[in-house]
Amino acid sequence: MEEYLFNRIGTVHCGGRYKFEAPRQGVYSSARAVIELEPQYAGDAVTDLAAFERIWVLFVFHCNVGKKWKPKTSPPYVPEMRKYSLFATRSPYRPNPIGLSCVKLESIENNRELIISGHDLLDGTPVLDIKPYIPQADAFPEAAAGWRDELVLPHWELDYAPLFCCQAEFLIALGAPDMFNFCQIQLEHTPLDASRRRLTAIAQDEYELGCRTWRIGFRIFPETHKIELRYIRSNYTVSELLPDSADKYGDKEWHRAFWAEFPG
Repeated sequence: MEEYLFNRIGTVHCGGRYKFEAPRQGVYSSARAVIELEPQYAGDAVTDLAAFERIWVLFVFHCNVGKKWKPKTSPPYVPEMRKYSLFATRSPYRPNPIGLSCVKLESIENNRELIISGHDLLDGTPVLDIKPYIPQADAFPEAAAGWRDELVLPHWELDYAPLFCCQAEFLIALGAPDMFNFCQIQLEHTPLDASRRRLTAIAQDEYELGCRTWRIGFRIFPETHKIELRYIRSNYTVSELLPDSADKYGDKEWHRAFWAEFPG
């Protein structure tokens, strides 16, 4: 088979570092990011781009390089939990790990840094190309969308308890994962889908959701389609946080600081 060599034209810088922090589609997120262009692709190559409200970003699924793809896959939200042909989905596990996102272009700084929002990218994502979004050529709102036309996604409203807010803001300040963003991605639709999440029932309508080495407690209110995010806790034991304990995920300093700030 023929091989093709591509150059990275830029790199994404944002708060999301893990795959679970990326929304299903960028339009479901208001998160911001910066695409920093390599010097040879900055300057004159972007001077006329600022007038466009949206851009296409062609990028590499760098967290999935070398991962196997399958001809059938089950997207996060599907009718009747069916599997569909790979090329009828936007699964990140593809023969070539290439992604395409349409994002909002907020501004361009120094003809090199593209400030974007509404994205589904992760920190360190290599960017291969950027193209302007042209509504007359790129938008087909009446086009049939296959199995997606059968899909109805109920929306759950998220409420954040004061303790959860304090804990989530404390973790953000440490540089730990953004739990606000994680909960929005994982819980706004099908919050009790245990097939893809570390979900544990605690009591009637009360659950804990795993986020790497953290657990998030929440309560659902089925009648009003609301979810109350109540608390965050460390999933490490006291002995696992001793100074000489192994640190497989490199995050125990966050947990020790969290325990000190929120004991018990």
